[in-house]
Amino acid sequence: MAITAGVTVANVYYNQSILAQIAEDMHLTLADVGNLPVLTQAGYGVGLFFLTPLGDMIDRKKLILMLQGTLSLALIGMTMVNGLAVLYVTSFLVGFLNVSVQIIMPMAAVLATRETKGKMVGIVFTGALSGILGARVLSGLITAWLGWRWVYGFSACLVIGSTAVLVLILPKLPTHHAGSYGSLLRSTLYQVVRFGALRRVALLGALIFGAFCSFWTTMSLHLSLPPFRFGSDTIGLFGLLAIAGTLTAPVFGYLADRSHPARMQFLTIGLVVASVFCIQWWPLSVTAFVIATVLLDVGVQATQSGNFAQIYALDDTAHSRVNTIYMTTLFIGGAIGTYAGVLAWSLGGWAFVCWQLLLWSFLAMAVALWNYRAVSAAAWRASSR
Repeated sequence: MAITAGVTVANVYYNQSILAQIAEDMHLTLADVGNLPVLTQAGYGVGLFFLTPLGDMIDRKKLILMLQGTLSLALIGMTMVNGLAVLYVTSFLVGFLNVSVQIIMPMAAVLATRETKGKMVGIVFTGALSGILGARVLSGLITAWLGWRWVYGFSACLVIGSTAVLVLILPKLPTHHAGSYGSLLRSTLYQVVRFGALRRVALLGALIFGAFCSFWTTMSLHLSLPPFRFGSDTIGLFGLLAIAGTLTAPVFGYLADRSHPARMQFLTIGLVVASVFCIQWWPLSVTAFVIATVLLDVGVQATQSGNFAQIYALDDTAHSRVNTIYMTTLFIGGAIGTYAGVLAWSLGGWAFVCWQLLLWSFLAMAVALWNYRAVSAAAWRASSR
């Protein structure tokens, strides 16, 4: 499931590092292809809200296989596009059909025991984050060797192969929503009102993912300038460091299962704060950026693992709907973080970037404290009855 999550979600990010090659091959301008990441992300956002809740209404195994099959067709279509309009539509569909990742993750929580939810979800989340971080490196290498269309052909093979394995190993699970699709969407929105913990954890996730996206967006700008003057291939290697950092997510998921995840998050967010101080104090040191990259990614992945452990404990019959609210909020935070990072860079360079990263981090710490106090108060009330 972790491998499938990684090879699937990577398709949202493949085009970000090969836009120039797509433009050259199809005789388009950079302005034309600059819309491709936006369309793919927009497709993912639309699919996230309108398709992910179906995991509580339709057998998850069947839904995953349907989404993966149609995604494979869209990827094959990307290898054959020959016009801008078709390229736009196919890019949107690639994002729209990618949301099977958000069906797989709640399914992992359902299949796990209550004592191992954090660890199991952390493993699948590690796969997804590895796909996100490795996509830029992989697409750049394949494009350099074979051409950009081979990226999507290779990805189609990976998606088909991993899906074939899921056919054999995934069990059928009971559904928990017997109403109409409209009532399902209304029920999804109701989860926001229903669970205060979901509101707090979703806000925390948005803040920490905002810092993550802001860092990765602005770091490439900073490292491309003197004294570094790194090329895109060298900057891409930092993604390999980040992938190594994601391997710790299951460890923190395991720790979250052994103690309350809300308490663990003070440590994990502290790692993010430490990473920002590292690149703020030593902005011209490659070593500082290596250390900061690992600390930031470990902190972000571990915080998200704790978040998943909390939201999947809310209601076993509404995992997909709860996950839809959480992930939609998460990606809104990521979009705002990306914009804030670019704005800070344009206004004051790397110094401003670091200050806004600290703002994201300290806000996340404040929300973590709020959540911990709320959880502790609820536990105290339950024990005094």
